[in-house]
Amino acid sequence: MVVHEEGEIMQTEQDPTMELSKCKGGHLAFADCRVERPRNQRLCQKCERGGGFDVRNTAVDSVLSSVRVECPHEGCGLYVTYHKLADHQSVCPLAPCKCPVPVCGYEGPPPVLYHHISTAHPMPVHRIQYGKVLQLQVPLSEPRLLLFTEEDRRTFFLVGGVLNIGAPIAVSVVCIRAGASPLPHYVAKLWVNGPPREPKGTTDAVKVEMEVTSSKDPGDVDVQELTFLTVPPKLLAGAKLVSLHIQIDKLTS
Repeated sequence: MVVHEEGEIMQTEQDPTMELSKCKGGHLAFADCRVERPRNQRLCQKCERGGGFDVRNTAVDSVLSSVRVECPHEGCGLYVTYHKLADHQSVCPLAPCKCPVPVCGYEGPPPVLYHHISTAHPMPVHRIQYGKVLQLQVPLSEPRLLLFTEEDRRTFFLVGGVLNIGAPIAVSVVCIRAGASPLPHYVAKLWVNGPPREPKGTTDAVKVEMEVTSSKDPGDVDVQELTFLTVPPKLLAGAKLVSLHIQIDKLTS
């Protein structure tokens, strides 16, 4: 931590939970400034007596724990206590996320990432509203597209492919955001209806409801972490497109 003349507190690479202790001679030092000796004795570099560090300087610890610093993620602007900065960064809604397009390598906060994908890649982008059904024609060859919500500018990645489980297509949904993010959570309902059957005109259907996985790197999520909707061949009737219905619900409690 560095304090400029204007009083602005800047973040350094120092561990925000670093312990500040006082030796028996009254000298202060952070953990990295102590000298390690045999049998794990931590000795003071300034003290001629080589006094060991066995006293926490609670007064200084209290001052450091009250220092507030700004989140370094562009656009966040939130100030948090210094020792909680790492925790905040792991769940910050503007934490940089990776583009799901293979070999792209672009990273940015979710709203910027949405703009990048919609302008730099041919991946289809659809707008969706929470609680409302969106019907999509998804190609069997490459069932990948983005869903974007205006309400909270959240971006979802529809990922799919052949999983070698007897179904020609399987699809799931990933929310592009910090993987450890707290509320809100999201639930997705996906279903596919088969062609009408004669003579009654009834149809078969497959449906799945899943809690949406969140990830900073949606293109590299382990399939073991996802729930998939699998579509059997008889519901496709030789089609090259699958008529997929999707509804995403936002849970705030």
